[in-house]
Amino acid sequence: MLVPRGTSTPGPGDPIRPDRVVPSWVDPVVAQASEAVGGPWGRHAVTGRAPFWTPLRVCLLFVTSVLAVAWGKQAPCASGDWSGSRQYTHLCYSDAVPLFGSYGLDQGALPYLDATVEYPVLTGAFMVLAAAGARLYDGVAERLGLLPDVPAVQSYTVLTCLLLSVCALLLVRAVLGLSGRRPWDAAMIGLSPVLLVHAFTNWDLLAVTLAAFGMLAWARSRTVLAGVLLGLGVAAKFFPLLLLGVLFVLCLRAGRLRAWATTVAAAAGAWAAVNVPVAALAFDNWAWFFVFSRQRPANPESIWNIALHATDRRILDGPLAAGQTPTVLNAVVAVSLLVLAAGVAWLALAAPVRPRVAQLAFLLVAGFLLLNKVWSPQFSLWLLPLAVLARPRWRSLLLWQATEVLVWVVTMLHYLGTDNRGIEVEWFFLGVLLRDIAVVVLMALVVRDVLRPDGDVVRTSWPGVDDPSGGPLDHARDRCTLHAWPRTIRSPDRCGPGSASMGSQDPTR
Repeated sequence: MLVPRGTSTPGPGDPIRPDRVVPSWVDPVVAQASEAVGGPWGRHAVTGRAPFWTPLRVCLLFVTSVLAVAWGKQAPCASGDWSGSRQYTHLCYSDAVPLFGSYGLDQGALPYLDATVEYPVLTGAFMVLAAAGARLYDGVAERLGLLPDVPAVQSYTVLTCLLLSVCALLLVRAVLGLSGRRPWDAAMIGLSPVLLVHAFTNWDLLAVTLAAFGMLAWARSRTVLAGVLLGLGVAAKFFPLLLLGVLFVLCLRAGRLRAWATTVAAAAGAWAAVNVPVAALAFDNWAWFFVFSRQRPANPESIWNIALHATDRRILDGPLAAGQTPTVLNAVVAVSLLVLAAGVAWLALAAPVRPRVAQLAFLLVAGFLLLNKVWSPQFSLWLLPLAVLARPRWRSLLLWQATEVLVWVVTMLHYLGTDNRGIEVEWFFLGVLLRDIAVVVLMALVVRDVLRPDGDVVRTSWPGVDDPSGGPLDHARDRCTLHAWPRTIRSPDRCGPGSASMGSQDPTR
């Protein structure tokens, strides 16, 4: 019987040890919080016997409670009455409300076919689904007279939030499945401040959930299904494409490129199945997402906008005319991202033990957000499941998320304008920089865990654990590693026990 680290195998008459990691035993924040309900779990207590309140159901209750509070925050903006800058003063701005009319969804228009949309195709389909459901509700309410009669934008917003809530519930399920012997790590999703603030800001939860289930399918070695789900995620937001890059470099180290190729082929097929029909019917509107992404200037929350402001726009492209493409900025960002990718690849191949999928994915996505020219506040949802899986420590995750909440507050107050008792841009930049520093610190902690795997809480919390999210990579031997001194790539016939991963040294395999 497996027992947690730091305990011995039970003998006759000894209490049965837990079959999973007990958070109040291993995390000081949880231990302190448990004092409100009697203190940490007792050593004679038995886990895994609850008939109803399983970890999954408790975590689903957590996320339901957080989503209820999130809706309470969002409700003042749902009717579309944003008089008095209500969307900023109540911190309830959501893209769904203004875009309902801008895209003609209130008139039954179809994104791409009838309107130009700067979102990937599957996100557009999500909008259509919500709009169709809202029209159905409005029609039933009008005919029967029993249901509340609300503005069309409000029924659309409410249904959008309900669909996103389903995504959040599914996300908790996926993260719990990816956490192995640490099911209570999913509570970090259910009780997340980032989820509370940004669950309904945009449609990002759709892509985040698809990416998480793609990782879960990979963890269960279902490579085709993983590819389909990741491909659909890319069709909703492009960031799941980064996960395929992470899998490539890890499969290169483990000599499992055939599994990676299968996943990529399935991802390409799923993405094409969604995109090709729309591109064939309305190519220009379909391509607008790519054109818009190229033409966008530096987002207010990006480090590039801070640099432009600090230099009075004397660097990069300088002041841009309306519609002018920031060619210099695009080139600088592209080079920066290539350097980031090279650094993450080097870390994956040079680390003493093969990094876990979640660790490398967090580093790449976090670096992408830091260096990209656009970091909309809700993009931080991309990091949430990856951060929980990469380093499930309550203190560091809560401190990072506190800065994300701060960014949302200062963003709303900055957009409110100083004439309406908003804040100056310098205070806004201070909030953004604090968030960036928190992300960099979290990245540094993950890198430290990669370079010093004995400090990786996931691998050391239970005997024999390699990578719960690894799937074909779990306990795989190294086939190709890159050592810093000397910097040479070791071929398969040169890879000996000294280059094997922690999992490959498991004597039971």
